[in-house]
Amino acid sequence: MDTLINIDNGGTLTDICVWDGAGFTFTKTLTTPHDLSECLFAGVEKASAALYGTPDTERLLHDTQHIRYSTTQGTNALVERRGPMIGILTPLPELAGAMRSTPAREVLFADLVGDRVLTVDMNTTDTAVEFEVVQQINRLATLGAARVVVAGGDPDQERTLRKILLRKFPRHLLGSIPVIYSWDLAGDRDNARRAWSCVINSFLHPTMERFLYGAERRLKSYKVLNPLLVYRNDGASSRVAKSVALKSYSSGPRGGLEGTAALARAYGLGHTLMIDIGGTTTDVGVVDGERITAAERGSIEGVPISYPMSGIHSRGVGGSSVIAVEDGRITVGPASVGAAPGPACFGFGGRRATITDVNLLLGVLDPDTYLDGTFRLDAERARAVVTETIAEPLGIGLEEALIRMEQAYFEALSASFAHLVRDDTTLAAFGGAGPMSATGAARPAGIRQVLVPRTAAVFSAFGISFSDVSKTYEVGVPEPTTSATLTTYEELLVRAERDMFQEGYTLAGCRSSWELSVDAEDGTPVSRAPYERGERADHPGRRVSLRLTVTAALPHPELPPREEPAARPARASGTRPVRSAADRVDEVPVHVLAELEPGDTAEGPAIVEGPFFTARVLAGWTFQVTSAGDLLLRDSL
Repeated sequence: MDTLINIDNGGTLTDICVWDGAGFTFTKTLTTPHDLSECLFAGVEKASAALYGTPDTERLLHDTQHIRYSTTQGTNALVERRGPMIGILTPLPELAGAMRSTPAREVLFADLVGDRVLTVDMNTTDTAVEFEVVQQINRLATLGAARVVVAGGDPDQERTLRKILLRKFPRHLLGSIPVIYSWDLAGDRDNARRAWSCVINSFLHPTMERFLYGAERRLKSYKVLNPLLVYRNDGASSRVAKSVALKSYSSGPRGGLEGTAALARAYGLGHTLMIDIGGTTTDVGVVDGERITAAERGSIEGVPISYPMSGIHSRGVGGSSVIAVEDGRITVGPASVGAAPGPACFGFGGRRATITDVNLLLGVLDPDTYLDGTFRLDAERARAVVTETIAEPLGIGLEEALIRMEQAYFEALSASFAHLVRDDTTLAAFGGAGPMSATGAARPAGIRQVLVPRTAAVFSAFGISFSDVSKTYEVGVPEPTTSATLTTYEELLVRAERDMFQEGYTLAGCRSSWELSVDAEDGTPVSRAPYERGERADHPGRRVSLRLTVTAALPHPELPPREEPAARPARASGTRPVRSAADRVDEVPVHVLAELEPGDTAEGPAIVEGPFFTARVLAGWTFQVTSAGDLLLRDSL
């Protein structure tokens, strides 16, 4: 059981990458939003056929040590505001103001919470507090809250409120409205940040819960012993029951960042900017040298949260993003047609235009080779939708509409990362639509080198291969003293031992790292340093916290260092008519990556058909196949 299955579930396509200890086997399948377990098992079946020569899902599952699963469902749900209405009950009258203190926080607060935030006065009699809690909970339910966040100023306040709610609202009365306590989720002393973490987690949780537990049940029908692992946005994995929904946000792009860091090591890149273009979003992140840039306290849509996060931001520009006309101009996203109905050319009834429809009509995509020929695109449906929604409203011809739509898409994509570009930046482009749009978006941003990995179509799933099973805890020490710190240390040790046992590992067999952080009373960081048991930790007038990270290692692939192959002309497999202007169509050479050798080089315009992706090389760009089989593109203009 040395095999590891890595799955990245996107809004339109689901990627499967299998590592068997010697190499990778990968495939893609359409996401089935009505039942995500359907595309998961369809992908596993396709991967088994690629690995064994014939479909054998049961054999692959029984050969597998773990399935590591990442999903953009939470990210997409937040982008599109698909989730439950959240209510907040708090004894902190200033909390709502602190949570809404910036324009970004105001927008998200209005969308997720609105007027469903009520306070309770804890400084009166017990009877009065109980009466007010009951009244406020009833009012939150009346206002439509499907989940209630209880946010106290300290754990004791929340424990008091919990006792009242358990006594006054038995499970059969309030069970349909889950109550979540903020200090259970995070030990962050910043009330607004901790409350935001709890609100966003509550919003994402239903999307994750329904599918993940359903998938686990279906796996048990195959008598799979090892648990399904959820890949997190900190680069680690954990079983479903031990995962936090908030940590699934942007987890797929974190897999892409891990893969990008591996590429940076192999190619010796100084500054690598990744763009992961999926169906609904483009996710952008930075690897500086070999280091993934991350924030000690992450943020989501400009709202701070209590957990560390890699510096990834998502923009609603993807292969299935809606291209429309608003006030006489072409707009791109953030709305997406997803996988159902999908782009019009998918033939599932989509009636809004996307860049996938545009690239089909321009000639960039071959309708017969999409997804390696497993799915045929319908050009007539794409033509009808683009004509109806773009060309006619603008009063222009179809050909002009296609060129303008493509340019609008390039500009929207370039705007998502242009502010991060340096003179030595290499753009690593992946995801289903990344290689197709990379050169068009790189030039406006001033990027002269683009790297398209051979595994670009499943690159985030590939990046998950570098993850381990891990747990991170951060707890505030009650008093800034050596003895209190030691007590907290011992409590964390017990908690970690229990959690890792539930993950299937002994604490003694794991790698543990401890860190002590010291903050001023206002929360300003003072110091952060490694900690050993019993070490002196007296910091009067400060706030002290302990962080423990426990890691159980899984097998990892290794990418060999890059070698510089001798350049030679690349042979084309054929040509394809591709429109480059409203009045011009070029006969463009088409190269098949699997038929090319390291060192093969050609100039654009050109098309390179990779496994499950199409790379477009615009005029003025050259490409070379590297020793690892990747595409390295350079702008010669």
